[in-house]
Amino acid sequence: MPRLITLAAERKLPAIYGFSAAVKHGALKGALPADLPIEQATKVSLKINLKTAKALRIELPPTLLASADEVIE
Repeated sequence: MPRLITLAAERKLPAIYGFSAAVKHGALKGALPADLPIEQATKVSLKINLKTAKALRIELPPTLLASADEVIE
């Protein structure tokens, strides 16, 4: 974690840390969420890997498969 914090700080990249311990390693407390610039995706795609779903014993409903942008077999 300290290395990631250092790299983000050196490159002046905004970062979000899931642990308060990150502050102890040098992460800044940061700006208010309302002050941060955001970008919103213009397109979201759904891709389903059937081989992985089968290996995880996940049964996918036909309606989900029909709505997918790509189904990988």
